[in-house]
Amino acid sequence: MKAAKTANTEIGVPRAGWHSREYSPHFDAPGTAQHVTFHLADSLPKSVLQQLEAELKLLPEAKRDLERRKRLDAYIDAGHGCCILRDPKMAKMIEASLLSFDGQRYHLLAWAVTPNHVHVLVQPSTEWSIAKIVGSRKRFTAVKICEQLEATGQSRGGRVWHREYWDRYIRDGAHLAQAIEYIHQNPVKAGLCQRAEEWQWSSAFPGNANLRIGGVRLYRVEAG
Repeated sequence: MKAAKTANTEIGVPRAGWHSREYSPHFDAPGTAQHVTFHLADSLPKSVLQQLEAELKLLPEAKRDLERRKRLDAYIDAGHGCCILRDPKMAKMIEASLLSFDGQRYHLLAWAVTPNHVHVLVQPSTEWSIAKIVGSRKRFTAVKICEQLEATGQSRGGRVWHREYWDRYIRDGAHLAQAIEYIHQNPVKAGLCQRAEEWQWSSAFPGNANLRIGGVRLYRVEAG
């Protein structure tokens, strides 16, 4: 009951087209492939966001979005917060959750689960928006995270996942390849491994080669 109550705060509000919450705009259109990042609540404190926004006001407006994304990426990659997804059981559970609706609610093209955030590249079905997909996965995994912590005598106060998430829609084949490379290289960039293929909780890991990702999926995205 306690775990379920905590997880109820992990929500994603489905809306059509462009919308904005907190620090990033979203483009939410079923069928459009998207690179999505969501992170643990304590990996990015509100004070850090407020300081960042104050600094960004000194830059020309046209440069703010790119600089915001670069700084936020760097901060989270530095490994702030409790990093509970470093636990192999937690990471495996997140990965299994992402794969569970592959081919039903969405096509999963690439992913990487890191200690404090998750990257996914998905193409939603026509019935499922990105907000609904992210919201459902966050709610489910929040319950499981709380259950695992409680089973080991640990407590987790407050929200598990940050309410916000980042998304970028895929423009073309070149952008698709860049997104996959970015996701696979993220554990390397964060200093978690030396080569992308070494990170077990990623679509780059050779042990995941039998999963239904790759050429067929890339064709679907490029063909629209």
